[in-house]
Amino acid sequence: MTTNLRRVSYLMIGLLGMVVMSSAAYAQDGKSVGLVKELTQLLDAKKLTAIAAKDGTDPESYVAAMYFSGSQMLVVGAKYAPAVLLDGKLLRRDYQDVYIDLNSASKPGTKTFIEDMGADGLRADHAADKAADSIDRAGTPTKFDDGWRKDQKMTDADYAKALAAADALYCRYLAALIVEAKK
Repeated sequence: MTTNLRRVSYLMIGLLGMVVMSSAAYAQDGKSVGLVKELTQLLDAKKLTAIAAKDGTDPESYVAAMYFSGSQMLVVGAKYAPAVLLDGKLLRRDYQDVYIDLNSASKPGTKTFIEDMGADGLRADHAADKAADSIDRAGTPTKFDDGWRKDQKMTDADYAKALAAADALYCRYLAALIVEAKK
């Protein structure tokens, strides 16, 4: 009897640990939540659906976003050459053209594409009827939804790390776009 009770206790402790570990990955809202709110307010106030800027990490790196008010923010960051072509478009505030160029003609292997469904920052938790946020870095996609264990074969720690890295990059992109939107 004591052996069975001990086994059940270990099983319960293990299950509790798994629940705590998975809820830790879900419990944290990313830092992008506040930044995307600031950017969407600026875009709404200026009636803009696109914004673009230099990334600031490299003279050939740019970031651009398409914004669908209240529903999604699509952000692309990449290196582009010759940079002078995008610099001219930025001066003319041809933000949608910059977005298109980064999506279609960026330097191979440098493009990152972020889908912020809901335009509310990268989140680990989404209602079952809502689309999930995602990032595609140089052709490697990661979807932030409930299927990450099964579909993406990730551990809790790997999922949390991927979400944190995506959120940090998204924050860097958002900061550059906010500076441009305030001009």
